[in-house]
Amino acid sequence: MFRTNTCGELRMENVGQQVTLAGWVQRVRRMGGMVFVDLRDRYGITQVVFLSDDNAELTEQANHLGREYVVQVKGRVAERTAKNPNMPTGDIEIMASEFTVLNPSEVPPFTIEDESDGGDDLRMRYRYLDLRRNPVRRNLELRHRMTMEVRRYLDSKGFLEIETPMLVGSTPEGARDFVVPSRMNPGQFYALPQSPQTLKQLLMVSGMDRYFQIVKCFRDEDLRADRQPEFTQIDCEMSFIEQNDVIELFEGMAKHLFKVIRGIEINEPFLRMTWADAMKYYGSDKPDLRFDMRFVELMHVLKGHGFSVFDNAAYIGGICAKGAATYTRKQLDALTEYVKRPQVGAKGMVYARVEADGNVKSSVDKFYSQDVLRQMAAAMNAEPGDLILILSGDDAMRTRKQLCELRLEVARQLGLRDKNKFACLWVVDFPMFEWSDEENRLMAMHHPFTHPKDEDIPLLDTDPAAVRADAYDMVINGVEVGGGSIRIHDSKLQAKMFEILGFTPERAQEQFGFLMNAFKFGAPPHGGLAYGLDRWVSLFAGLDSIRDCIAFPKNNSGRDVMLDAPAALDQKQLDELNLVVDLPKE
Repeated sequence: MFRTNTCGELRMENVGQQVTLAGWVQRVRRMGGMVFVDLRDRYGITQVVFLSDDNAELTEQANHLGREYVVQVKGRVAERTAKNPNMPTGDIEIMASEFTVLNPSEVPPFTIEDESDGGDDLRMRYRYLDLRRNPVRRNLELRHRMTMEVRRYLDSKGFLEIETPMLVGSTPEGARDFVVPSRMNPGQFYALPQSPQTLKQLLMVSGMDRYFQIVKCFRDEDLRADRQPEFTQIDCEMSFIEQNDVIELFEGMAKHLFKVIRGIEINEPFLRMTWADAMKYYGSDKPDLRFDMRFVELMHVLKGHGFSVFDNAAYIGGICAKGAATYTRKQLDALTEYVKRPQVGAKGMVYARVEADGNVKSSVDKFYSQDVLRQMAAAMNAEPGDLILILSGDDAMRTRKQLCELRLEVARQLGLRDKNKFACLWVVDFPMFEWSDEENRLMAMHHPFTHPKDEDIPLLDTDPAAVRADAYDMVINGVEVGGGSIRIHDSKLQAKMFEILGFTPERAQEQFGFLMNAFKFGAPPHGGLAYGLDRWVSLFAGLDSIRDCIAFPKNNSGRDVMLDAPAALDQKQLDELNLVVDLPKE
């Protein structure tokens, strides 16, 4: 056999045993007549010792080992004289009696260390080497543990894991599809699924009752740190349920993962917040509640005092940063420049400090009496030593989003976004529709199969923009880790939804006739949820990007720089698919 043990399992109780290890050379240290080799595999590192006094020829051969050589070593487990408490195997070493180079290695393009000298692009090009590094390996092990626990939990709740197809029809709503030409059906295309949404609804019609799938999904959209063109969902659906049933079951799964994976026991129910409140008080439908700084509207206090910026504003709102009155003018000027960046879009920022005697010192002092400034501080629940930051604008929604960016940046500067602290909540009662200037029509905020709240159904005929959805998102630390809704199960209501979204009956039938027809054969009330597995893993691993918990991710341009994909097809393949590539001339 190639090995009797791994490089991470030998301990003091193994001293005296003859063992065989195999792995990669992490480093070689030469000290006179001794050569020390750190041998690494997925499980850990073990020190191997070659002594000239025992075997001069073997020691000389070990002298020529290089980093990342693949070797097999045989020898005796011995107690180390100089022990290393920072290594699980640090009490022992292997006194080598024989070794074989299984495969030499060129010098790797970056160091295979926890803190590598390779940049992102270089490590992505040689991702198979990057995966040898402990931090990346640990992320994949965490991902494995989480998928195993998800399966155990859902199996215990009566769910069936059912696969759905990867080649489906294109859908007109939502993000752009990745399309796949069909050779056997010239001029026609499959799409890769953005989610198994309609398929899992059909499984409910079929009586499967409780379905789940850990499934690849594909969306051709612009990338961010928490987006990839292909990603993995924990996709679930249930029949004969209401919103509370879904929320309680999947909140239970979240608590199970926190306990088993992170050792964190959460006993209290997750907070539930309406979408309207989330936007009003945090300017985001995924608020980060690890810290406070809730928005306070200040129109009633600050309007009508001669400061035209506020007097002409449709919204004035502020946040209170506790204990931050020590911010210097330089820091405040930097914050002002931050909110004026195009990505944020504010025109400026007003600040005020609450001093030790209770007086308020503001950047707009000349427009306001101390009495008005104290009223403002009272409205903000600000105390001596606190800093108040204020934004205003002619559009309340846009200004709140700007204030949200300011809130997050201040929290980052104050160290309030602790990755080892978790704040969980459900955001509920989303709007059913949102207006698209590009399409000049209402669009489904989630998807066109979401059920409206029963009490709002009459508004579909009179004021559809006011209709709320039976939709819910789970948010942790400002990240949407999952979301779902109760689905429409009535073909007439589904037809009404398509009508509001601008579908003609013919187009609705063409695109979704299979689903509406299925609803005519006894569709049960049903609903579900999809978690982003990549986001869950990155959250638990304390990562800033989901790329680091995916074995072979794409870069920010959607490219796989290791495989050099996407790439052009040769003419023979294009001809077989009846495709003509007609790129615009540069």
